[in-house]
Amino acid sequence: MKCEYLSLSQGPIINPRTHIRTMQTSTATLNLLRLSSPSLPIGAYAYSQGLEFACEQAWVHDAESTQAWISGLLHSTQTHLDIPVLVRLYNAWRSGSNDQIKHWSQFLLASRESKELHAEDQYLGNALSRLLLDLDVLHAEELVAMNYMTYATAFSLAAHAWKIELYDCCSGYLWAWCENQVNAAIKLIPLGQTAGQRVLSSLIEIIPSALQKGIVLQDEEIGSTAIGLGIASANHETQYTRLFRS
Repeated sequence: MKCEYLSLSQGPIINPRTHIRTMQTSTATLNLLRLSSPSLPIGAYAYSQGLEFACEQAWVHDAESTQAWISGLLHSTQTHLDIPVLVRLYNAWRSGSNDQIKHWSQFLLASRESKELHAEDQYLGNALSRLLLDLDVLHAEELVAMNYMTYATAFSLAAHAWKIELYDCCSGYLWAWCENQVNAAIKLIPLGQTAGQRVLSSLIEIIPSALQKGIVLQDEEIGSTAIGLGIASANHETQYTRLFRS
């Protein structure tokens, strides 16, 4: 009978090949955490995506309405627009298809409901692309030169370059969006930190199903209709007092 441990001091026996694969996976996971972190220096914290106006109008005023607002947008916009486009951009970087990168980036920009949301997408995309250039990520130079930049365009390149799997890339993208929305609600309502974590817990439960649906959408099924988001974002442009840029 083989003993699993050589000794208490030596620790468990590790297969070198398995250990190497684990290290590679860990590196990709750590890069995903960096890419999804709110401390990523691209200014995502400055945007609420219409949530500020929704709070001003008391559409969103407590934990329950916060969860309803964010989960509703998670299904109507992220699942049906951002995630399927992110999948196509990721695959386009992997195959080296510049035409597909341009097409889906322009499609995503054209799908934004307001001037603020359009500008936010370009700003975050440009900020992330400049960061990737400073980090010497392959293809970042051509990314910076694009005039149809989106956040998803830069995010998908980073995920491809850092060998992050497609499903994990999409998970990180959705998590970053959800966390930013909750952080905005914490400041605006204001929502307590514990209440914010409860909202995040509820969102974690629905993110997997949102991903499974969004990843397999066909081209003709991509698109979103979020009337409340459009109204909130458009009105936010002329809101008298504002903490956020969208």
